[in-house]
Amino acid sequence: METAPARLRRLPSWLMSQAAAPASRLVTERLAAADARRYHYSLLAALDEFGPASQAALGRRCGLDRSDVVAMVNELVDRELIERTPDPADRRRNIITITPAGIRHLRRLDKLLAQIQDELLAPLSANERDQLVRLLTQLVDHHHPSKGRSREPCGPDL
Repeated sequence: METAPARLRRLPSWLMSQAAAPASRLVTERLAAADARRYHYSLLAALDEFGPASQAALGRRCGLDRSDVVAMVNELVDRELIERTPDPADRRRNIITITPAGIRHLRRLDKLLAQIQDELLAPLSANERDQLVRLLTQLVDHHHPSKGRSREPCGPDL
């Protein structure tokens, strides 16, 4: 990229969007190469961290539209990465549980995403990376409290 005007390079919003675009592209490409999608990772991570959940609760937890959750759950069930069973307390509702294969797949994706983060943050020291994560978390918690750490973390953007 040619040098941008100085006034743009002083705008955090512009800088964040410039950093986010290649990060998003890289994550999408690498996940696709691993036969995964962002939403897959979000759902598997939520199930692993918080345990079985209804489809509706899983969608709320990950900030996903209900119809998107149904499609993603169907994909993950077909791949035997999660199981969908009727809720014994309410037969109209399904409970989603991660399978052992889903846990193994999630661990592989964790490693892949760690490699991607290392590549994206290569110019930063370990302390700078930690500081960046803290500052970004603070911004996310402020602007999206329902997705913040104190509530129910999850989401499609990696």
